[in-house]
Amino acid sequence: MAQIAENPLILVDGSSYLYRAYHAFPPLTNRVGEPTGAMYGVLNMLRSLLLQYKPSHVAVVFDARGKTFRDELFEHYKSHRPPMPDDLRAQIEPLHNMVKAMGLPLLAVSGVEADDVIGTLALEAGKIGKPVLISTGDKDMAQLVTPDITLINTMNNAILGPDEVVEKYGIPPALIIDFLALMGDASDNIPGVPGVGEKTAQALIQGLGGIKDIYENLDKVASLSFRGAKTMAARLEQNKEVAFLSYQLATIKTDVELDLTVEQLTVSEPAVEELLGLFRHYEFKRWIVDLEEGKWLQGKKSNPQAQKALAETVEEPSETASVLPTDGYVTILDEKTFNDWLEKLSRSSLFAFDLETDSLDTLSATIVGISFAVAPGEAAYLPVAHDYLDAPVQLDRDSVLTRLKPLLEDRNLLKVGQNLKYDRGVLKNYDIELQGIKFDTMLESYALNSVAGRHDMDTLALRWLNHKTVTFEDIAGKGKKQLTFNQIALEQAAHYAAEDADATLQLHLKMWPELEKEPGPKQVFEAIEMPLLTVISRIERNGVLIDHGILAKQSQELTLRLGELEQQAHELAGEPFNLSSPKQLQTILFENQGIKPTRKTPGGAPSTSEEVLAELALDHPLPKVILEHRGLSKLKSTYTDKLPQMINPLTGRVHTSYHQAVTATGRLSSSDPNLQNIPVRNDEGRRIRQAFIAPAGHKIVAADYSQIELRIMAHLSQDKGLLTAFSEGQDIHRATAAEVFGVALDRVTAEQRRSAKAINFGLIYGMSAFGLSRQLSIGAGEAKKYMDLYFERYPGVLEYMESTRQLATEKGYVSTLDGRRLYLPDIKASNVMRRKAAERAAINAPMQGTAADIIKKAMIAVDSWLAPQANPEVKMIMQVHDELVFEVKTSAVEAATVKIRELMENSMKLEVPLRVDVGVGDNWDQAH
Repeated sequence: MAQIAENPLILVDGSSYLYRAYHAFPPLTNRVGEPTGAMYGVLNMLRSLLLQYKPSHVAVVFDARGKTFRDELFEHYKSHRPPMPDDLRAQIEPLHNMVKAMGLPLLAVSGVEADDVIGTLALEAGKIGKPVLISTGDKDMAQLVTPDITLINTMNNAILGPDEVVEKYGIPPALIIDFLALMGDASDNIPGVPGVGEKTAQALIQGLGGIKDIYENLDKVASLSFRGAKTMAARLEQNKEVAFLSYQLATIKTDVELDLTVEQLTVSEPAVEELLGLFRHYEFKRWIVDLEEGKWLQGKKSNPQAQKALAETVEEPSETASVLPTDGYVTILDEKTFNDWLEKLSRSSLFAFDLETDSLDTLSATIVGISFAVAPGEAAYLPVAHDYLDAPVQLDRDSVLTRLKPLLEDRNLLKVGQNLKYDRGVLKNYDIELQGIKFDTMLESYALNSVAGRHDMDTLALRWLNHKTVTFEDIAGKGKKQLTFNQIALEQAAHYAAEDADATLQLHLKMWPELEKEPGPKQVFEAIEMPLLTVISRIERNGVLIDHGILAKQSQELTLRLGELEQQAHELAGEPFNLSSPKQLQTILFENQGIKPTRKTPGGAPSTSEEVLAELALDHPLPKVILEHRGLSKLKSTYTDKLPQMINPLTGRVHTSYHQAVTATGRLSSSDPNLQNIPVRNDEGRRIRQAFIAPAGHKIVAADYSQIELRIMAHLSQDKGLLTAFSEGQDIHRATAAEVFGVALDRVTAEQRRSAKAINFGLIYGMSAFGLSRQLSIGAGEAKKYMDLYFERYPGVLEYMESTRQLATEKGYVSTLDGRRLYLPDIKASNVMRRKAAERAAINAPMQGTAADIIKKAMIAVDSWLAPQANPEVKMIMQVHDELVFEVKTSAVEAATVKIRELMENSMKLEVPLRVDVGVGDNWDQAH
């Protein structure tokens, strides 16, 4: 086994640490909702490494933001990777600050990857006789291994010297690049030679040598003893260019220009006060005590060969993740056990239940099994449709559901679940109306803190129970070979399902006492979120009728228009180019046409973002054409092409999915399709809405709150001018223009009203004078003058803004009128831009959150009016922003519009009246 030399230079692959910590640790947050789990994990691993090896020289290396030279070589390099999650991105800057405060040199070099920086430093250390230990989980690094450069795998603490590399990969370190070039690397999207896997790559290299040797001796490939050798030469010849490109991509660059030398990478004394401040802010309580007692980086040096795996030595945020006791789990396979559990459920004051199905689509999903929990650790799984169980072994689904129906429909038997909207929808397929829905753990978590992290079962179990659940992928696998639940072995399925019900019940027992302590969030949970669950489920099942012919015609027209725009862009550029390629667009705009870039990407290249193009379009024709092309292309791919494919064959309608626990402010979001993003201010977007049609004998009715956030602003600020304008039914933008510009209401020009409208809405979103100047195409000084005049005329608004900022800073959150809390993790951030963004959110969030609460309460009120009707003449079919959309029998339209307006306008009482605009038409566009 390789030996670690005394006092090596330790090079830490910080990016590898970061992602490992993010996925291995629970999504922890501090009390104001800032994510902390990845930071905690990385620091723990670094601390373990430092305590183990006591190095004098260290570098912690992270990937810099932006593209690298490999992206220039191959546009699909790492393109399959999803964008970094927001809750991970938010931890990078404070983590860097902590690493530096620990006294560790930190490097992140633009244009290259962390691997390249590490490779360069490793070779430089070799030149001065300094041994190197690279801490990483990346197999690419094996190419750097020499007798003096050793790897330590962060996943299992295995140490790789030259002999271990040969043992592990079957080839020496010097040929690792050739190995990767042949077989490719899925994690980095390095293509490799199609049809060459690990064994084939080993056989080729062991038989002929490196990639150059292989291509010089293709005639000898057929004589090698591996499967497919006879045809491999032709395959290699056909993919020669790909192989050598892959070689370039896999090669770690070892000549990166660096500002620091190896000798300068010395470990300094920790900046204790700075670390204490960071640890206190992010609530790393154990470490605060250790730091204060001078013990945080104290410890005896240990023998690495006797050390346990690094993954096992990493300190958990609290105690080691627990395992829920499973002795009380039962699998129901006979009538007697089923009868016993029916009795338990009927006597229970509250029970948890969960459906196991074969699909995520509520309309087509069939029930495979049902799990219950009546007390912590007392849970059961009832399989009813596993493929491999014969009828005598598992109970019949129809008879089981017939006997469960009275319990599930009993409103006095209280239930708790996780995302019960889904279970309710599936049960409707079996003519079961789920009632007694008292608690939903996803919504309990969301009501407590919408930005605390994810609200799914696995995340909540880690956060609240310190328990790592069995995930669906653990038992079903991943990708194309993933099993459906009916194919999973009964023992695994039973444990998984019973654990879900048990964990759900235990989560509720943990979270509900916390929610009861907070009157506002509790009120939101009980009066808004829980009643809304059933309302949304009904809307989803109602669906909306789509005219696919209209969309098909629009798609054809968009195709023609996109072709015209592409031709126009080529003419303006003076040459053909790919309009979707940022790199080619950069060359055309900033090199060929000499346009001055306004912003740069993190990698230092001129940005071609939508915001940048919008600025450039004011003075240059080509960016304007590019913007139009991008917008129409997105409409085509997202809506006109895709919506017809989403028509459900069972209903002939499109059924979106609404999400209650996603946005920070309480607004609903939707997906498959996303109804919130269909444009309303341009002709193409309105034409898409024309495809949302009423069936024969019906009309579409759209009811939209008018200027709801401005009305909420008037109520919150109690500004006399705004209250008067709304109470008297004035045109608020005209009234604002009259106040700001000092003219009579009837003398306000269209331009003045437009400016006032920009100010009214801009202030809600915290727009600066600079932002207003850009929107109105005026100087920043003139824009500031307008804003100053506004605050002079409406002093209550300025007072509200200032007091809200102060309150948010003190409490870490703001609230809606109904008590929904909107936490602001960055309100005390040291980064000025993040703090300012949080302050803007503090001003806007109470308005946006209150608007969300108002329309949710309106949906509940409307549903209460409609639900008792056996054959309702009115169906609620969509919720989009501040608008509710209905399908109404033509004969009932007049009465329905009166009732809908009444219910919506009275869903909440403000100091100013709520106003609802109602439209009627044969399609959504006509009604809006």
